[in-house]
Parts: sequence; C-alpha cells; structure tokens
Amino acid sequence: MARHKVEISGVNTANIIVLSNEEMVELFKKYREGDLLAKDKLIEGNLKLVLSILKAYKSRTDNMDDLFQVGCVGLIKAIENFDLSFDVKFSTYACPMIIGEVKRFLRDNNSVRISRSIKDTAYKILKKKEEITSLEGKEPSIERLSKELELSEYEICKALDSLKDTVSMYEPIYNDGGDTIYLVDQIEDKEKTNEHLENNIMLKEAISNLKERERYIIMERYFMGKTQLELASEIGISQAQISRLEKNGLENIKKYIV
Repeated sequence: MARHKVEISGVNTANIIVLSNEEMVELFKKYREGDLLAKDKLIEGNLKLVLSILKAYKSRTDNMDDLFQVGCVGLIKAIENFDLSFDVKFSTYACPMIIGEVKRFLRDNNSVRISRSIKDTAYKILKKKEEITSLEGKEPSIERLSKELELSEYEICKALDSLKDTVSMYEPIYNDGGDTIYLVDQIEDKEKTNEHLENNIMLKEAISNLKERERYIIMERYFMGKTQLELASEIGISQAQISRLEKNGLENIKKYIV
C-alpha cells in the first residue's frame, strides 16, 4: 500500500522510521556513552509517538507545526532523562512528558476569538451607556439599553460579555501545597478524548509487558469475555490458578498506569 506524504515542520511523515525495542535499547546504551548520533536516531525513531499523541489535540489549534515542535521538545526531554534501569518501555515513560509539554503550550497560547461585529456592538453599547449615565447620573438597565439601541437584551449581554477577559481552562483554581486543581478539572468532558488516548497508550504498554500467560488470560477475560472456568478448561489448569494469574496480571497493569 502506498504511503501518503504529509509534511509537518518539514518532516515527511510517510518516511518516519519506527524502532524496535531492541534497537531502542542499543541506541540508549550508545547515547549514554556519549554518542550524539544515537540521540538523533532516537528522536527520529519516536516521531510517530509524538504524532499519535497530537491526534487528540488537533481540534484545539490552527497550527499543527507548532504543536508538533512542542511535542518534540517533550520527546527530547524524555530521551535525555530516560534510563534503562527504569524497567519500562520508553514510550510508557515518554507519553506523560510529551503530553505535559503539549498541554502547557495550549494553556499558555490559548485564546478565544471574538467577531468584529460583536465587538463593534459592544463599543456602541458602552458609548450609549456612558451618555445616559452622564445625563441621568446613574447607569441604565439592560432593558433601557435594549430599547435605546433596538437590540434584544440577549444581544446586549452577549456583546458586553465579549469584552470580559477570557480565562484559560488550565487556570489554577486551587492549590493546597499538593496537586494543583485546574478549571478544566471541574468541567465535564463526556468524550474525554485526551484521557482516553493517554489511558489507551498506557494500557497497551502495560499489557504488552505482562508475562505471556497473564497477558493471554487478561485479553481473553476482559476483551473476549471468557469466564475463568472456560479458560481453566482451555489451558488445562484449575480455576483457582486462573484466578491467581488474573489477579497478578491486573496488579502488574496497575503498577504501569497508576
């Protein structure tokens, strides 16, 4: 199948290489010995990881080039700080760092665009409000402004609200010295797109690191819907053993994603 060429920040995504785990380990060993070419190869070999994460954020920016470069900053930080002694796959370690850089960028560069017509209406309202206040010594009501300008009360409120400072969804609203709570944490997101992406990546990595029998039991139990009794009969061991293997598998998954 032909691969389609997509240019992001001068990178042809159709030609991005993907490193095997063995290649990653060897490159990290060389990089720790001072081989900077190995670092470059690690960056190039993990660009698809950055792209997979950015899919969840493409609706929140008009400039994917900037977002891609920010994601690469997170990737480079992960490469510089990763150690093979962590005993986890690099992608499991790198994902939170890449996501963190992307979220910070979106938080610091987020803006809400207000149409010119609404702004013009708002300034007309302010001018009329000032005129009435100057003549009568008190501010006019929304109802009065509505009649004077022949606008609905909704249009008056909407226009005036457009002049208020916007608040970032990632604005800190509470911090007791521990974890910071942001405004976005208090807003329900029914789709939870970003959370699903992060969880899916970590879950996939966690399952892939299970022992072969644990992985098989978890996949058959939770993705295929088989019972412990069915698996016991299929594998040829007791249901109690299936239960223990399942429990161990779940505990090992928690270690990776909690």
